[in-house]
Amino acid sequence: MSPSEDWRIRVFDSLSFPTLILDTEHRIVAANRKFLERKHIPEEMQIVGKTCRDIFRNGHDPDLPCLRNDCPLAQTIAQKTGHSLLRQIRQEDGRTRWEDRVFSPILDDRGEVSFVIESIRDVTKTKQLEIMFQGISEFMDRVIQSSPSPIVAADRKGQVLLMNRAAENLFGYRVEDVPELNIEALYPVGVAREIMKKLRDDSFGGHGKMPMTRVDIRTSSGELIPVEMTAAIIYEGDEEVATMGIYNDLRERLSIRRKLMEAQAQVVQSEKMASLGRLAAGVAHEINNPLTGILMFTGMALEKLPPGSSLRKTLHCILEDAERCRDIVKNLLVYSRQTSTRKEVFALNDLVEEGLRLIRDQKLLMHIDIHKDLCRDSIQVFADANKLKQVMINLIMNAIDAMAGRGTLTLRTYRNEHRDSGCIEVQDTGSGIAKEHLPRIFDPFYTTKAPGKGTGLGLSTAIGIVKDNNGSLTVKETGPNGTTFLLELPLVHAAENGFPDSIG
Repeated sequence: MSPSEDWRIRVFDSLSFPTLILDTEHRIVAANRKFLERKHIPEEMQIVGKTCRDIFRNGHDPDLPCLRNDCPLAQTIAQKTGHSLLRQIRQEDGRTRWEDRVFSPILDDRGEVSFVIESIRDVTKTKQLEIMFQGISEFMDRVIQSSPSPIVAADRKGQVLLMNRAAENLFGYRVEDVPELNIEALYPVGVAREIMKKLRDDSFGGHGKMPMTRVDIRTSSGELIPVEMTAAIIYEGDEEVATMGIYNDLRERLSIRRKLMEAQAQVVQSEKMASLGRLAAGVAHEINNPLTGILMFTGMALEKLPPGSSLRKTLHCILEDAERCRDIVKNLLVYSRQTSTRKEVFALNDLVEEGLRLIRDQKLLMHIDIHKDLCRDSIQVFADANKLKQVMINLIMNAIDAMAGRGTLTLRTYRNEHRDSGCIEVQDTGSGIAKEHLPRIFDPFYTTKAPGKGTGLGLSTAIGIVKDNNGSLTVKETGPNGTTFLLELPLVHAAENGFPDSIG
């Protein structure tokens, strides 16, 4: 043996992993010491000349692809390039071992494969770590996906890398949209850059961190949603590699806060209305006595004047204005709940008919087309019929005023089975109620009519009467084609009463 051959053998034997040299017929030419120790083979000559299939298929790895087209040794010989094979082997003791077999060709002077070196590396620990980290990664992914808080991560260029299910629901994107999604699409213009400035500002929340901050996000449909969010920069060493944001949808919280503020405002308004009611009652009582005298003495004066007296016209004006004041006093007393209540069972259709009949000046209806769409069945309610007549008159008169005396007045009655209530709709074909007036139309002394044409007590008195009778009065709809008021009262079923079903 020449010195060079001896040197090659020593190098071959000193390799720290099992190694074989095979010829193009898949026969073993040489095996290093590590291979012999691994296979418990005392002498190299016991396996020289045998095929690798003879060695490995007799062991505990019967599934090697030796007889198939994907044999890495055959591929290495045919393609003259290296190949590898990762194998999972179950040992006799039941444990699993992973081997990485690497095949490297040795070419002759003509570039043909003369031999192949097969190196066998035990990668069990590496594979176990890989499986463990894969399990941790899958677990973390499940944690992120299961989080009720929306979570979004993006790379340095703003390309979205991760969006959990909660974030998909919040932003309105699907999982297949994520690869094409940039972080700037999730915010109004400039907000994403502002967030990055805060993340890099050490004085704002610490290096690479942004504490809970109120921002608006933009959904796939363009809707802006108020959220609170925290964010952080993800580092590898000192290098920024990604950013992450966690969001909290504020819509429900803001809605609750808004409702609470509205409730507080209603309490304050109720207290104001109660004070105003007490004041109105006091004023009404103080005015009522002298007003009665004015009406009585004016009437007596008219009776004593001759028919052609020039004073009769003046006294009639005094009488009309005094009667108007009397109506205002009456409304004040009703508004302040100073009048007695007498409830009875009656039919809604009768209330509508009585309301029309009691319009003082029937000439107001001359150019009004009245359309009555009344329920054929008797809809009975238990309420103060006399006061509700006043409500009907007020709604009808308002409708006539809204149409300037010309148009179509629709009066409709029906049952609302879901709410167990009887309904009256008063619909006009006027120009509607302006948006800025809607919130205040039921406020006392609020009117859009010309001075002298309205007191502003009509609707406020009406809604007070309706509420006293456990009902509701609302604007069902309004617009350039007219307005519909909805009066709703709880039903009384026929079996529950023995009262007549008409009023008059």
